[in-house]
Amino acid sequence: MSVSAEMTLLFEQAHILCYRTFDIAEEIDLERARKALSEDSRRLKLSRENSQYIQLPNPPVAYELGRRALALRGGPVTVDATARLFDHGAASIILRVPVAPGTTWETLTHVADELYDSQALDDLAQELVEGVRRTIATAVQGPHLWDQSESYTVIFAERIQGNPSAEELFQRADIARLLLGESTAAPLAPREREAVTQVRFSYTAHDLVVVDWNSAFVYEPSGSRDIPDLLEIANAQLLEFRYYDERLDKHIARIHDEVQARKPGWLTLFRSPYRNLARETLGTLVDLNEFVERVENSLKIIGDFYLAKVYEGAVRRLRIPAWQASVTRKQQLLAQTYGLLKGEVDIDRSHVLEVMIVALIILEIVLAFGRVFQH
Repeated sequence: MSVSAEMTLLFEQAHILCYRTFDIAEEIDLERARKALSEDSRRLKLSRENSQYIQLPNPPVAYELGRRALALRGGPVTVDATARLFDHGAASIILRVPVAPGTTWETLTHVADELYDSQALDDLAQELVEGVRRTIATAVQGPHLWDQSESYTVIFAERIQGNPSAEELFQRADIARLLLGESTAAPLAPREREAVTQVRFSYTAHDLVVVDWNSAFVYEPSGSRDIPDLLEIANAQLLEFRYYDERLDKHIARIHDEVQARKPGWLTLFRSPYRNLARETLGTLVDLNEFVERVENSLKIIGDFYLAKVYEGAVRRLRIPAWQASVTRKQQLLAQTYGLLKGEVDIDRSHVLEVMIVALIILEIVLAFGRVFQH
């Protein structure tokens, strides 16, 4: 792909949506959060035709955080900041970076490369999410801030000079280089370019979506934000599965350590050393079941149409099924471990009953001998 071909592709109206998604609670009461927020808070609602076939049982709540200055290598830029809250405990910070009219493809690639790993952007998002946590403190259950987050970037173009068709744009522009932020002169290998752009969709001849694992390119002349919204929901789901995968790892490791550290003694005849551990394990399983239900119900597809295909393609590209399978496997392992712990507790309880029965028998014998000696 020649540089001259890319140079003729000038962005007339575009912006870059930078998402930083955090896990801030076990659950967020969205209605209570709305009351704690500003009046311009709103529920997410998809607007495209046939969007009624994607159901959001408890749509996330978004509200504006105002404008902020973001330091970039080319100088500070003013970005619009938005927060979006999900009932399963995630909070997304969206920073909308403007793209100046007349920006070339090559220039945008350099900007995207900086934004993908911008420490200034991460710091700003961290500062904003701390403010969000304070604002909605009364609406959360189990507040916390996980030390990991999920980042995603959407290059959103509404108008490109010459109004190219989707096929023409795909052929002329090096979308793979843009999504990778690859600003060096060396050309990408054909296999790598195909791997990056394999998940792509078009509904009409003049719109295009290309989804990669940490970025996406959306060419949408209508200006509809439905596809970036769906990509954000998918990233929030990915974050939650990652969070619970780590939580399960820690709980399973703690069970192993505590079981190894327990030493049998005469006190275990009266109280099982695994009683509290079994109770905590059961609580984790209950919490996990509620979490999986909330995440899986955050978006339901009831029709095979364009938005559904984009969402399902994004889910595959983000490797959500692999994380979900990991959580499910560890959930089953934890359930088996709980069964073993409960079995130990039941055995210890039966030992207590046996000791009590033996003690009663001995007591009866002693009392019987006492009565005999009295006569």
